[in-house]
Amino acid sequence: MFDIGFSELLLVAVIGLVVLGPERLPVAVRTVAGWIRAMRSLAANVQNELSQELKLQELQETLKKVEEKAGMETLSPELKQSMDELRQAAQSLKSGYQATTDSVESELQKAKELTDNYDSAVKDAQTTVSQTQESDPDPEYAAKMAEVVEEPASTKGESSPEDNVDAKKNPNQIESEK
Repeated sequence: MFDIGFSELLLVAVIGLVVLGPERLPVAVRTVAGWIRAMRSLAANVQNELSQELKLQELQETLKKVEEKAGMETLSPELKQSMDELRQAAQSLKSGYQATTDSVESELQKAKELTDNYDSAVKDAQTTVSQTQESDPDPEYAAKMAEVVEEPASTKGESSPEDNVDAKKNPNQIESEK
């Protein structure tokens, strides 16, 4: 239909990856696929509705022509019965047309909800990313905090690193040093 080749699809995929990023690209692809599905079903429903409407108009025109040519009084009971059946068929087509219209409206509502869900998911993802970036401390800051936490432990009267070295020595070596 649009005569799109593999190289064009690859180019679109690369541009989408660069613009949207690897996190949002699958969500965007699913959303676009949903829109395409909704549009195809909408087009099929509209096409069906138009064909039903045309059939209904032809049926009504045929009924009017028959009524004009021959008065209802001059028709035989079988023809009157078939005319009534045709009217009922026309009425059922009208109700079917209305049902199809209602289904198209519901499909449009679903497409709108899908779009709204996508928009809210994108906003949620953006706020989550921004909150994550804000809450992640700077690595240098984290290293400084670790040093601050380690300093009070060595100043509280606990053994110093030199004491730890003496504790690792053999008791015979300590006596020989004295």
